[in-house]
Amino acid sequence: MNFEKLLSTPHKRFNPLLREWVLVSPQRTERPWQGKIEQPPSPPSVAYDPNCYLCPGNKRAGGKQTPPYTATYAFDNDFPALLPEVERLQNGQNGLLVAQTDRGICRVLCFSPRHDLTIPRMNAKELRGVIDAWIGQFSSLAQIPWVRHVQIFENRGELMGASNPHPHCQIWANATLPNLPAREDESLRSYRAEKHSCLLCDYLQLELLRSERIVCQNDAFAVVVPFWAVWPFETLVLSKRHATSLDQLKEEERGLLGDILRRITIRYDNLFETAFPYSMGFHQRPTDGQPHEGWHLHAHYFPPLLRSATVRKFMVGYELLASPQRDLTPESAAARLREMSENHYLDRSASGSPS
Repeated sequence: MNFEKLLSTPHKRFNPLLREWVLVSPQRTERPWQGKIEQPPSPPSVAYDPNCYLCPGNKRAGGKQTPPYTATYAFDNDFPALLPEVERLQNGQNGLLVAQTDRGICRVLCFSPRHDLTIPRMNAKELRGVIDAWIGQFSSLAQIPWVRHVQIFENRGELMGASNPHPHCQIWANATLPNLPAREDESLRSYRAEKHSCLLCDYLQLELLRSERIVCQNDAFAVVVPFWAVWPFETLVLSKRHATSLDQLKEEERGLLGDILRRITIRYDNLFETAFPYSMGFHQRPTDGQPHEGWHLHAHYFPPLLRSATVRKFMVGYELLASPQRDLTPESAAARLREMSENHYLDRSASGSPS
């Protein structure tokens, strides 16, 4: 295949993780925009907000008191989407009206007591605290007999539905395997059975060899705009060593995970000099007690911004009714992210270390 010709010709790309196609239309990048213009997002400017539910010592929306925590802080969500104890109900009339109850645990993890300290502005020690907290939560939830999947995810910014600006993530533990992890599980298992190797290990080697979609890397992780990316500046964080979940990371790798997350989020913020919104989440092995050796630890970043801090990508029309579609090629997106400085735009007068 002549990949060079693809960069100027409408074409489809296959996503082997979800086994679906994405339409790439590079000839449309110059089309005029007269659609919705968003207000540019801005980061919180104070270290403590007396009106924030998640700041230390404040009362939360549900009436509970947030303790005066000094590092990361996790608690059960006051308004959970899932409940750990539910009556077991199931309906399967004619295979058409199918429903069943699902158990789960929903937690919130505050990254820091500081209201204004986001991932790209954290130092190595602070980031290591977040990584260790993620691993601790994954490990403890995985040990609950009925939990089959643990989803760690962060919604950053109002554009991604974050209901509170205090830097935090959510952790949902399900009694069943959700849709997208289930599709990835099937693809990873099928690839391993056929090729006797790991799909994402093989894919990463191809990307490292070609280099055109690699954004940044360190000794343990690489960030790539996937060949099949849907969102304009979507990225995939891949562990270089085959590990199935966060709890398999070695001591040095934990620090390097914090390093790579800081580096990619700084590049995001620098792209349009704004607090770049995104949804990010880890995909890792199911927690049903089986080894799941075909799984490969990775994280997805799905950012909505398209042309500037005020113009975002909408998933409507063809995307909702037919297939995902993008104009900016993954190669162009990777090049733009790659050329961004790893010195945060708010730190340009400093030495390069986060404040």
